Amino acid sequence: MIKRGFKLVRRGWRKPPHVIVRWLLSQAGAEIDQKLAPGRARRLTSGRLLKLLGGENIEELWARLAQRPFPGPVGMVAPADYERLCPGDLDRIMAAAEAACAHRVNLLGSGPVELGTPIDWHTDFKSGHSWPMVPFRRVKVYDFCRDSDVKVPWELSRLQWLIPTGQAYQLCGDERYAEGARATIEEWQAANPVAIGVNWACTMDVALRGISLVWLFHAFHSSAAWSDASFRVKFLKLLYIHGDFTSRHIECSDVNGNHLLADAAGLVAMGLFFGDAMAPTAWQRIGWRILTDEIGTQVFADGVDFEVATAYHRLVLELFLVPALHRHAAGLKAPESYSAALRRMAAFVAAYSRDDGSSPLWGDADDGRVLPFGGQAMTNHRYLVGTVALAFNDAELLNLSAGPKSEAFWLLGPQAKTIPDAPSTPGSRLFPDGGVVIMRSAGDHVFLDCGPVGMAGRGGHGQNDCLSLEAALCGVKLLSDCGTYVYTADIKARNSFRATAAHNTPMIDGEEINRFVRPEYLWTLRDDARPEVRRWETSAEADHLIAAHSGYRRLAQPVTAVRSVLLDKVNHRLVVLDHFEGDGNHVARVPFHFDPNVAIEPAARGQWRLAANATSFLLVSGDAADWQAKIEPGWVSPSYGVKRESLVLVFERSGALVPLAIGLMPADDAPADPSRWLTEMATSLDCS
Repeated sequence: MIKRGFKLVRRGWRKPPHVIVRWLLSQAGAEIDQKLAPGRARRLTSGRLLKLLGGENIEELWARLAQRPFPGPVGMVAPADYERLCPGDLDRIMAAAEAACAHRVNLLGSGPVELGTPIDWHTDFKSGHSWPMVPFRRVKVYDFCRDSDVKVPWELSRLQWLIPTGQAYQLCGDERYAEGARATIEEWQAANPVAIGVNWACTMDVALRGISLVWLFHAFHSSAAWSDASFRVKFLKLLYIHGDFTSRHIECSDVNGNHLLADAAGLVAMGLFFGDAMAPTAWQRIGWRILTDEIGTQVFADGVDFEVATAYHRLVLELFLVPALHRHAAGLKAPESYSAALRRMAAFVAAYSRDDGSSPLWGDADDGRVLPFGGQAMTNHRYLVGTVALAFNDAELLNLSAGPKSEAFWLLGPQAKTIPDAPSTPGSRLFPDGGVVIMRSAGDHVFLDCGPVGMAGRGGHGQNDCLSLEAALCGVKLLSDCGTYVYTADIKARNSFRATAAHNTPMIDGEEINRFVRPEYLWTLRDDARPEVRRWETSAEADHLIAAHSGYRRLAQPVTAVRSVLLDKVNHRLVVLDHFEGDGNHVARVPFHFDPNVAIEPAARGQWRLAANATSFLLVSGDAADWQAKIEPGWVSPSYGVKRESLVLVFERSGALVPLAIGLMPADDAPADPSRWLTEMATSLDCS
């Protein structure tokens, strides 16, 4: 602990005095509470619980809590009605519920895993490493000498994988699902005494587990399996302890992120669940105050989350949205400024979602959710558009939404049927605060990052991707970001996937766009690259962006990387021109990472043929004598813990920096002389 303390002091000594004082006080309070929490839990008898919550007896209290307002469908759900609304999802839910009852999970890229009974809640089942049963502040969460991933026991203990049992019970009333969920909850409770072990080491996960328990209560409260008084006492004590613990260990910092939002969302959910008693009232009031304060800080004015990552944008939107829906069900309206921010966040989701519903791999992704109800692909965030549109009565936003409708149904009930089956296509758009440009037309979708490093310059879940792009033409994804893969399980891989070389952006002299602080600082980057959008034009025929960044101005011979991107919407052609402002000799590397489904082979000098989804495309480069090109193996991580082999076309040059132009187009509609066409296009693009 002393060594850890010295490291924290060394990292934080430059922070403002009030921040340091607040942090020291919070650490001291947490140390004290670490010793007091187990005793406090032991004293929480059924009589004490009834006194705290104003209950006459457990049966009366249980019945009263069951009447508390809660978002989503009320009572049982007719399977035939659900199948009509969400075709095919009924079978998915039933299969997932059976798997959950059998303790079979697929988490964080693990593939199907049989956990057995009892579940080892303190072990990373992917690596086999276990964490000791010691007070939670004594747990060594990260150990970079191992391949262990603490996210595995944390994700397992969020209990979100039990949600299908609740859905299945509401659809068919089979008590097996209530019995399976109860047995798992009792098992978790017995194995995880409060404040002891790895599953109390992160308040965010305590709070998210609390939200799961609240939802499971509303799914199963009337079941026979949950009817005996002894279980009801244990369950309510467990949930009360979660709210109390979260309220005592809120994750505040000088720059707050999604952890604080999760804590706040959990406090709102658990506070509203328990009602008007003194402590729960304080929980929900504190949680809501945090959310209303943070939404203006963590969400840019254009609706982009300041952690600059699509997966975390999805998580943060859910963290702001779910508590607002819970409060709305209780008759507590969100202020207009709050709901307007949610609508802007949803509009960004609509803009970055491709025609198939998938989203770009921008920034970090760890598959985090609040209440995962649907079976859509992990990168499909479009359900949020319709959910927000319905919740806040936004007809224009609703037109941009589309199925699947399962997520909206379990949050809003039958009104989810009004979500269109197919969305209207948003237009091309610049999000100036988040620094995102989205070019799109029929089948074409180009996502470009020309924004800040993320989390107010700390890095956070942002990556070294300034000026990078993903591109789909004619409905086929061609250029891809590399994703995230893992965090602490492999710090070398973690740093490789967030490095400049893993993105479709120029790299000068082997340097990072934003320097790493230290290899083990996995969520920190130096704020070197200040972005600049020099020109943005959009029309029915073409979109044109010119952007630059200052990341290489720190070199002995400074360089400004400037990228000009043109989408020809009429012919489905993309032109990328890299220009470099600066003098001297440099080593330049410009990679283009392809989606794993894309095959590439040389076609002629300066030309390559791409094949994907039975469609052929042509990639053309400028003067082949200026740059050397080669095809290298690469990796793309479509979700956390998963990586797939891909190909990378790399352009390199040593010496004076000269422009590089590439063109990407359908092979069938390519110009008669693609190289000449590209030269003419590059000449016409002004990079000033």
